[in-house]
Amino acid sequence: MHSRFQMLKLYSRVNTQLKFKFEFLTQPRRKHPILPHLIPNQHFHSTQNPNSEFNFREGFERDEFVGLVADPGETRGVPTRTRWRNRSRNRGALHQCRLSLTDDLVLDVLKRHRSDWRPAYVFFNWASRCGIESGYSPGCGVHNEILDILGRMRRFHEMTQLFDEMSKRKGLVNERTFGVLLNRYAAAHKTEEALDLIAFQTLLMSLCRYKHVEMAEFLFHSKKNEFPPDIKSMNIILNGWCVLGSLREAKRFWNDIITSKCKPDKFTYGIFINSLTKAGKLSTAVKLFQAMWEKGCNPDVAICNCIIDALCFKKRIPEALEVLREMNERDCQPDVATYNSLIKHLCKIQRFEKVYELLDDMEQKGCLPNARTYGYLLKSTKKPEEVPGILERMERNGCRMNSDCYNLILKLYMDWGYELKLRSTLDEMERNGMGPDQRTYTIMIHGLYDKGRMDDALSYFKQMTLMGMVPEPRTTLLVNAMNIKLKEREAEPEGKGVRNKADSIRPSTRRGKKKRAL
Repeated sequence: MHSRFQMLKLYSRVNTQLKFKFEFLTQPRRKHPILPHLIPNQHFHSTQNPNSEFNFREGFERDEFVGLVADPGETRGVPTRTRWRNRSRNRGALHQCRLSLTDDLVLDVLKRHRSDWRPAYVFFNWASRCGIESGYSPGCGVHNEILDILGRMRRFHEMTQLFDEMSKRKGLVNERTFGVLLNRYAAAHKTEEALDLIAFQTLLMSLCRYKHVEMAEFLFHSKKNEFPPDIKSMNIILNGWCVLGSLREAKRFWNDIITSKCKPDKFTYGIFINSLTKAGKLSTAVKLFQAMWEKGCNPDVAICNCIIDALCFKKRIPEALEVLREMNERDCQPDVATYNSLIKHLCKIQRFEKVYELLDDMEQKGCLPNARTYGYLLKSTKKPEEVPGILERMERNGCRMNSDCYNLILKLYMDWGYELKLRSTLDEMERNGMGPDQRTYTIMIHGLYDKGRMDDALSYFKQMTLMGMVPEPRTTLLVNAMNIKLKEREAEPEGKGVRNKADSIRPSTRRGKKKRAL
């Protein structure tokens, strides 16, 4: 591996001048390691432009310039101690650049080095010092970015030093700063340090996010005198237990909320109802849902969708339709997800009159069906003649076809053996830039194999691999089985195992073209 700060011999002097339209004012001097690819290319301009953001001073070396614009992929690899043998020269190279520093430029550099804190930290310190001379001062966004980089790399000493410096200056510390510190301390399991730095509720949220729910609840109870309990803090812990999948602990904490002085709000109910439905406790969830209406805490569309989807999954569709009716009566407007849950399960039980009734209701309310809605309709079709009507309605409502829709139609035509429509759908898919993708080739390979067309299936597999697509494991197993069968066929006496080559829908060698032989 080569150091990012090692000398790069990538271009000749002439090629560099031609490629980047720079003029080197002096001959190259002694070579030395230099910081490569630190400044993004968009901040480089020709010295012939008087308004350039970047100019070479007289004596700036060719290799230094090449190092600054080189691709980092070409300079990886020398151990860190080698890369940092001479930091003063790396900084010196930056000093030889007349950069017009801005927050956008500095952020661009820092983001490019998010996984390598050293060059990011060196550049940040250099920009902070040089900015004093030029009048530039890094803003809170730049400081938050370098804090996040240091925290990500577990450089907590440098992170704490920087935060102390930020605290001495006005306008640098904001809510995002505390969020960054909290996330990085919680991720490193340093809860005591985080508590001294950030708001209590943000700490609880980050602890729960990293599955330290028990510790979050302990802090919640132990800090009651400093942070009086409120429903938001309790919602954070309740959600932590629910996300962790511990329904027992969630029920216990739910009872704590009910017996406390805090009144459950819409989010409290939503969190617990969602957890109950996922755990299969649908009857309890429905009772809680009805209690919300009775107590005047009207559920929102997300809670209603959760109940409707769970009822449909349990094949309690009449109750789900009743919830939809109740939503309309109580001015809780259903969205596309509401209707999709109902349409999906109604299609499964062949209740098409109700499906189209819901579709008409959606169109009248301006809640237009999406590609997923029409996907459920297409899956329920029984013959090719039903597909054009669905596609016409889809086009009429302004819902554009996507690759999932095309692949679904291909699967249908393949199962029906409707080769004419199969070819036309493939052609349309390519014309519209929707494929073929991995799913398309998987459908063709498996479908052709099921119809006994192993040669055609292998042709599609070959084209798939040539396009750099990785087949699914089941496809690889199928292709291996086909190759074994073909070898066995070749070993048979002549005249056996021969099939009609005209009966083929192989892909052509040129992309976007299909052989028309049938």
